[in-house]
Amino acid sequence: MADNENAQQPTEQKAAKIDHVLLEDVLDAIRPSFQADGGDIELIGVDDETGVVTIEMTGACAACMFASSDISEGIDTIIKEHVPGVTAVRPVMY
Repeated sequence: MADNENAQQPTEQKAAKIDHVLLEDVLDAIRPSFQADGGDIELIGVDDETGVVTIEMTGACAACMFASSDISEGIDTIIKEHVPGVTAVRPVMY
């Protein structure tokens, strides 16, 4: 019976919830780089089921032509590396 219990465990596992405090700490660590250029990043939302984090670039960063690459190549990589459960970082869509 123990073998049956072990065989069923993987299907019963739920996605790991994202540590929101850790996520905020990581954003706080990278925020000064954006603030130095007159901008900022704001956490808009977290989908714990999919692991998708939504952020908004504000100030000078909102209009910067590099904002999308900052998110996809910089912020996304840093957050996924340091916050377990995050699968993607997306810009807010209005």
